[in-house]
Amino acid sequence: MKKTWLFLALLLLPVLLLAKTTTIYHTSDVHGFFYPKDGQGGFAALAAVLKSGPESYLLLDSGDFANGTVETRNSKGLKGVQMMNRLSYDAATIGNHEFDFKGEGLAPLLTNAQFAVLAANFFETATGKYPPSVLPYKVFDENGVKVAVIGLANREPTNPSKLYTYGKPLDALEKALKEVEAKEPNVVVVLVHDSLQDEKHGTQSYVEDIGRKFGGRVHVVLGGHAHNIFQNEYRNGTLFVESGCYLKNVSRVSVETDDKTGKFVSAKSELIPLVLAKTGEDEEVKAYADSLREPGVDEVLGNATALLSRLPQAEDRQDAALNNWIADLVRAYSGAQIAVHNNGGTRVDMQKGPVTKRDLIDIHPFDNTITLVTVDGKFLKKFIKKSFAPNSLYSYSGLTITYKQTKKGKIKGLEIFVDGKPVENRKKYTLATNSYIAGGGSEGWMFKRVPAKDKKLAGTKTIRDLMEEALRKGPAVPPDTGRIIRR
Repeated sequence: MKKTWLFLALLLLPVLLLAKTTTIYHTSDVHGFFYPKDGQGGFAALAAVLKSGPESYLLLDSGDFANGTVETRNSKGLKGVQMMNRLSYDAATIGNHEFDFKGEGLAPLLTNAQFAVLAANFFETATGKYPPSVLPYKVFDENGVKVAVIGLANREPTNPSKLYTYGKPLDALEKALKEVEAKEPNVVVVLVHDSLQDEKHGTQSYVEDIGRKFGGRVHVVLGGHAHNIFQNEYRNGTLFVESGCYLKNVSRVSVETDDKTGKFVSAKSELIPLVLAKTGEDEEVKAYADSLREPGVDEVLGNATALLSRLPQAEDRQDAALNNWIADLVRAYSGAQIAVHNNGGTRVDMQKGPVTKRDLIDIHPFDNTITLVTVDGKFLKKFIKKSFAPNSLYSYSGLTITYKQTKKGKIKGLEIFVDGKPVENRKKYTLATNSYIAGGGSEGWMFKRVPAKDKKLAGTKTIRDLMEEALRKGPAVPPDTGRIIRR
């Protein structure tokens, strides 16, 4: 038997020797999280992983690198670009949060990037051409393997700008592919700031269609935006990978090509958690990251008596303590009957113990004020029903919900109560939400239908101002959950 296995191994050896491996590392939705939290994450840990692997690799990012922490916010994204430059990223695409500093804020990010910014579906409105420093694709030579990387930007910028327009992503990909294929690459990678499964934003993703339409032509799709983790997901032979968010992990994609013919053979991925106890930290990168720290943000404002989670902690409940706490603050400040808080605006948990300004910026990095909106019960019912995608995109104060849900995610038996009374179709209700959602941003698209006369500013304070004031008055106590109950 041993001789038989030895004989088979010898037969397979030439095949194995003919395979060449190309390594691609992928990150996405870093959002300025330069430093580890709770012993995990950060650019110094990523640098340590890169050093421990093969000398030659591609390092790619799927966007949302410009904002999310005090360092990126105060530098209008430039420190995010500087960190990526320091790690020698090869390419990135454009996410929605690259527009947090409006359309005029994008150009400095592009011009300072020492990596390729790829977006085949992204154009200047004035010229109809790609903006300076933006390319539809780039072909890299990795040890003789030609890897073509095509970028697709997210089409829902946080601050829509008339300076730029977007083409349909699949049409843009088809055009770029034709140009790329004339260069005879061995491997084709699509770098996109959209997700294979986007429940977070309540939108239908086209990303899976890349595999259906371009299987055999596109070998790897690296996605993001919804903060999901996907490894070794295949559609029509195309590998789909997503790496989560906040630089807690990095994906390593191994692509095999035939050493003799150069043809693509296979691709597989592996998620590498950036746990410092396992990865260590690169000291030079750590020192550089520390040099970018913003002063004056580590002042302790108050304490949390327990963990305030941003995610539901019970199967039958869709609300979470931290989101409820924020919604309660918004309602109290605005005097509205109902407060509506988008869960996607809460980025991380509030940990038990001391809470600093940095923590609050990490939790909610946006400078949105509060808007009062008058709607009728019919709008409120429709808004809430459509907010399940299939999980609730919102949390509420002054309002409770019970519902049933089918296995396919369809909502049935929806009951909505304001101050303990069922919502009435023709009755008017005043709700408060942040200015971004009230303006129709992202999952708040239904608010675009509300006339401007039915919206007014509740005051000049931001959500983060309200959180800071509350902490200075006393400790944050997790409010009870059970405002959104699945029966």
